[in-house]
Amino acid sequence: MNADLWISPRFFHLSCSVLRILGMFASCISVASVRILTRLCALVLLVAVGLCSELRVRVRLADGLVTEEVLEADSERDLISVEFKQGDGALITFVADFKQDVKIFRALILGELERGQNQYQALCFISRLSRNEIIPSESMARLRQKNPQAIRLAEERRGLEQLTMSAVVNLTQASQLSSHIHNMCSEAREAIYTRESDVKHWLDKGVDGSIFEVLPQTTEAPSFQACHSTKDLWQPCLCTYSLRLEWYPCLLKYCRSRDTTGKSSTYKCGIKSCSKGYHFTFYVPQKQLCLWDEET
Repeated sequence: MNADLWISPRFFHLSCSVLRILGMFASCISVASVRILTRLCALVLLVAVGLCSELRVRVRLADGLVTEEVLEADSERDLISVEFKQGDGALITFVADFKQDVKIFRALILGELERGQNQYQALCFISRLSRNEIIPSESMARLRQKNPQAIRLAEERRGLEQLTMSAVVNLTQASQLSSHIHNMCSEAREAIYTRESDVKHWLDKGVDGSIFEVLPQTTEAPSFQACHSTKDLWQPCLCTYSLRLEWYPCLLKYCRSRDTTGKSSTYKCGIKSCSKGYHFTFYVPQKQLCLWDEET
């Protein structure tokens, strides 16, 4: 399914910031300034060290629907994002911050207006990023496809990861973990969750403990029911939310070549795609904040 996807060996893209600047110039430049623009572009090509790219792929979801994933990579900031809309209308965004070894999931869930909810509800889940979870940002920025209309299925379907989110992150101090949390999770406000094991890891690295607030635990408060079995909308309960990254480049593939002398060498020539599911469990002060988690 990935035969038409490859890693370009050349730097076709300028840095993201440079592209935005050139876009502003293009709207106002005159014909007489073509020579100046040419020299400017040559200079920019020399100083631009980062790659920025966007790739749109069509992916089949577990429910059979086809969605479009938008994969963006910025090697200058060492960042990758994957965004798509689920069959239920929820917008899912995944960000891998390689500089801070942090991954961020954001879900914008359509609200039930007739039940007193806002138009949508935002959730954010923060945890550590493992280096083998997704390909590097520089490789993602060079990823190309021959057939944009192809509907893609992952080569490897990885197991469901269960995550108990036992603490919330203070948005105003979240930049200690990643500078991208504030922009991504500002709408989630008090619904930015993380795990106890990740809190311990970050505390050991010197992160200020005041950034975290521990939530009531299941062991300490066994009276908490799962939200799907709680009848009272204003009762605290344990909420769950599941999502799946149906298609993302998880590993690089290498090919061999020989030069004119017969010497063999390897180069990046493609990717392996994976699918992975995540199941989050977290405390909410009222079931009204977890209406999607109901018995059917």
